[in-house]
Amino acid sequence: MSLPVVDPPAERTGRSRVAGVLLAAGTSSRFGEANKLLAEVDRADGSAESGGKEGEPMVRRSAETVLAAGIDDVLVVVGYEADRVREALAGLDVSFLENPEYETGQASSVRAGVRALGDVDAAVFALGDMPYVDAESIQALVAAYEDGTATALAAGNEGERGNPVLFDAMHFPALADSDGDTGGKEVLFSADDAAVVETGDPGVRRDVDRPDEFA
Repeated sequence: MSLPVVDPPAERTGRSRVAGVLLAAGTSSRFGEANKLLAEVDRADGSAESGGKEGEPMVRRSAETVLAAGIDDVLVVVGYEADRVREALAGLDVSFLENPEYETGQASSVRAGVRALGDVDAAVFALGDMPYVDAESIQALVAAYEDGTATALAAGNEGERGNPVLFDAMHFPALADSDGDTGGKEVLFSADDAAVVETGDPGVRRDVDRPDEFA
């Protein structure tokens, strides 16, 4: 099933309260024995080679991107090796929520995250294993939402759907009932006005599942 592709407005036009939920609870089974969220990638300022020893943990890079986008509150859902993930994010302005059901799939983290959200208009759901997303891509999602484009939006590149995704609060009950390992995909495709926001950012289509997928 395909969704309409739209261009984002040049800038935000509203003052919506948008929260961020970073999903960082998975076991990263396809990565090998190591926890991929703790694998080091290049720093956002380009000061080190990708995967180099002077980099930063993948999950930290992902969290910094959400924060740099100007999201109001950022909640990190942790599970597998939760203490190590928390340590990797030390000093960042985020809060944490532990998902004891993380082994059942990504949807359990979506459920946990959405149920913990406060009084917000919408939420951006980002993935801890997508460290190459630009902050501007998240801003494009929020701008499109505030412009009235749709209530369910996914970041895209070259017309192809990627991540992060944004959902208006009207979809929170459905997200809280999602199951399996697809997160909010079913909710996205069942929304009456869902769309893909063209970002021009290859990072929204690039996750890291294996060690050889670093830049």
